Amino acid sequence: MEKRPLKVSSGSAASNTPASYHATDEKVSITADQYGGSNLRSISVSSDDEMIDITTSGTMTEHTLGDHHHGGGGACGVYFSGGESLVSVDSDEIPGIGQYEDFHTIDWQRDIARDRMRHRYIVKRKQKSICDLVRGAHDAWSGWLCVLLVGLVTGGVAGVIDIGASWMSDLKFGLCPQAFWLNKEQCCWSWSSNETSIEDSRNCSQWMSWSEIIAESNTGAGAFIVSYIFFIAWALLFASLAASLVRMFAPYACGSGIPEIKTILSGFIIRGYLGKWTLIIKSVGIMLSVSAGLSLGKEGPMVHIASCIGNILSYLFPKYGRNEAKKREILSAAAAAGVSVAFGAPIGGVLFSLEEVSYYFPLKTLWRSFFCALVAAFVLHSINPFGNEHSVLFYVEYNKPFMFFELIPFIGLGIIGGVIAVIFIKANLYWCRYRKMSRLGQYPVTEVLVVTAVTAVVAYPNPYTRMSTSQLIYLLFSQCGTVKDPLCSYQFDPTLNGSGGLKPGEGLYWAVFLLILALIFKLVTTVFTFGMKVPCGLFIPSLCLGGIVGRIVGIGVQQLAFNYPHIWIFSGECSTGECITPGLYAMVGAAAVLGGVTRMTVSLVVIMFELTGGVRYIVPLMAAAMASKWVGDALGRSGIYDAHINLNGYPFLDSKEEFTHTALAADVMQPKRSEPLSVLTQDSMAFEEVEAMLKETEHNGFPVVVSHESQYLVGFVIRRDLNLAIENAKRTMTGLRNNSLVLFTTSPQSPLAPHSPPPLRLEKILDLAPITITDQTPMETVVDMFRKLGLRQTLVTHNGRLLGIITKKDILRYIKQIDNEDPSSVLFN
Repeated sequence: MEKRPLKVSSGSAASNTPASYHATDEKVSITADQYGGSNLRSISVSSDDEMIDITTSGTMTEHTLGDHHHGGGGACGVYFSGGESLVSVDSDEIPGIGQYEDFHTIDWQRDIARDRMRHRYIVKRKQKSICDLVRGAHDAWSGWLCVLLVGLVTGGVAGVIDIGASWMSDLKFGLCPQAFWLNKEQCCWSWSSNETSIEDSRNCSQWMSWSEIIAESNTGAGAFIVSYIFFIAWALLFASLAASLVRMFAPYACGSGIPEIKTILSGFIIRGYLGKWTLIIKSVGIMLSVSAGLSLGKEGPMVHIASCIGNILSYLFPKYGRNEAKKREILSAAAAAGVSVAFGAPIGGVLFSLEEVSYYFPLKTLWRSFFCALVAAFVLHSINPFGNEHSVLFYVEYNKPFMFFELIPFIGLGIIGGVIAVIFIKANLYWCRYRKMSRLGQYPVTEVLVVTAVTAVVAYPNPYTRMSTSQLIYLLFSQCGTVKDPLCSYQFDPTLNGSGGLKPGEGLYWAVFLLILALIFKLVTTVFTFGMKVPCGLFIPSLCLGGIVGRIVGIGVQQLAFNYPHIWIFSGECSTGECITPGLYAMVGAAAVLGGVTRMTVSLVVIMFELTGGVRYIVPLMAAAMASKWVGDALGRSGIYDAHINLNGYPFLDSKEEFTHTALAADVMQPKRSEPLSVLTQDSMAFEEVEAMLKETEHNGFPVVVSHESQYLVGFVIRRDLNLAIENAKRTMTGLRNNSLVLFTTSPQSPLAPHSPPPLRLEKILDLAPITITDQTPMETVVDMFRKLGLRQTLVTHNGRLLGIITKKDILRYIKQIDNEDPSSVLFN
């Protein structure tokens, strides 16, 4: 009868239950005495099974941990082999064990198990001395301290960015001679007690435009030309600086950063993407990009900036800095803080991190994210960069509730927003793909300058595109009576009943025409701008597009109520006074387009009412957001961030998508049944053979089997750990030769020859409990395992014999093949 291999009867994930191993032919049943014991047991059975070393170990001994506990966390000098079988390794003996290479996927189960064992040891030691008690207390509150520091620093950086971007944006129009460091609004506030808002800027005598400084005139064709030239010159200067800084110092600082943050939070390693240079250049570059007048926003990149801060500060706490899975808890909280300071929306930031970017979000991370977002919002409120008491970008004061029939145009705005979003996503993807495949991608700075020049030249003549995008959104959201603009040019006629006798003036029609031109301009320029080699976000342009559409629709409904006040749907409030608020329609339209672009729902609604203060309008926002998402999902597969993840080939398994194809693990595994499998044997390979395999292959890890003939699985060893162990042996081990045996077991089958060179023992780096599946396992189950367990790879067996391996990249490549896409677009391992 063919012998079946030994298998782990309990689950593959680490737990507190006793480690139990059973032979499936019922010849042997082995159970550890008690989990936590320090005894090791090994037992052998007949035939091939005699060659399998079965060892179970309890928790780490005090000797293993005691020398490496100092420092408050991290790996504590312990490497966990995964699952239930835990083997200790002295980190001083082999430095770097358990870490990851660039562009590799982390092993969530191993890292979480490492942290659990470190925590158990600290709890056990707390009763022994005051020093250990203090260490335990520090370990318990280090997570809260870390997110506190992240919130403080993020709020401060966001305040500096907001103030700097506002000052440089106004620099394109003029200067405050008495205090050049003040922007236009602050200049008017500081030198005049009567001028309290930017709407009164025409009466602000302290602020001087460039035409007044150069041509000593603010009117006429000459003044217009001078202002035009300065507007273009400053825009080109800011854009060239931003693109040059990104190209020279931090290539990862370009773009939004949210697609990469989602990929990193799913367990992917991108070295330097959250580094200090990326933080500095992204912070400076986003101020320059926004000030250049490009169709982009600084709110999306704030998530990247906050994540950089979280990554850097996590290294102050080895518990998080040395453990990639734990570090992602801090990064999730930092992403929430980024949205919190971007919009002044701490609750929306937490929901955004939960809904949109985070992959692993336990309840503890939810609490810490909320605390981090709260601290960041408080710091930003203290700095008060927006110049008002609300600490939100677009505070609105609507005094009229919406009417039930208005849900129809609100849902219509959701449909329009979904259509606009799909058009934008498809066009932007086409352009980004063209940029990637053509020579255009070789000239990033030139592309930025060309787009900036065209944007500045076309934008200046239209007052709605000349102003900053944030000012335009504020204007669109505002209620007439609080702002002075042609959008509010109504004539009061006491003889008219509808809308309180407010008759639209000629300026209103001209303003709507300019808004339509601005809509087309913003849509086209955003397509070409998003994805350029400068820091750029998509939240504000999306809100602007939706705000323009919503304001136009709101004006249309308002005029309908004005001209037909006695229709039954208007016969209530509209027959006695003004009942339609166009600014509300702008707010709903903004939510619709942003929801269609990003496919956010819950977090979007919360961000919108925190962003504007319009809590009473949650129902219209919900209706528009859902309609927009449904339309977007019907017309396009994914939102803009997921689309860019696919475009860049990042290994990201979206938990929101279902695997609908009927396939088995044998269809996806590598290599195929007819191809050879690169494996290591537990006690029969020479040192030179192992080195030759490392040189000839590029695999990230190797299964270890009993022998080439039996193919019984013993464990799995990671390539990085194997390389580190070999290099360490070359430095420290005397007598190591090419014919030295490499042992992955404590009890080799045959004794060593008397005069043979000393063997290289590598059982410490072997994962004795790799996740395994059979070749008949449905791929739906395999994909769920990768998503929910955060697997790096899984081994495929048949009757216990090793057949192949499945990695996350293999799954993504297979999905692209069956979707008739290019499988080579999965660029990273």
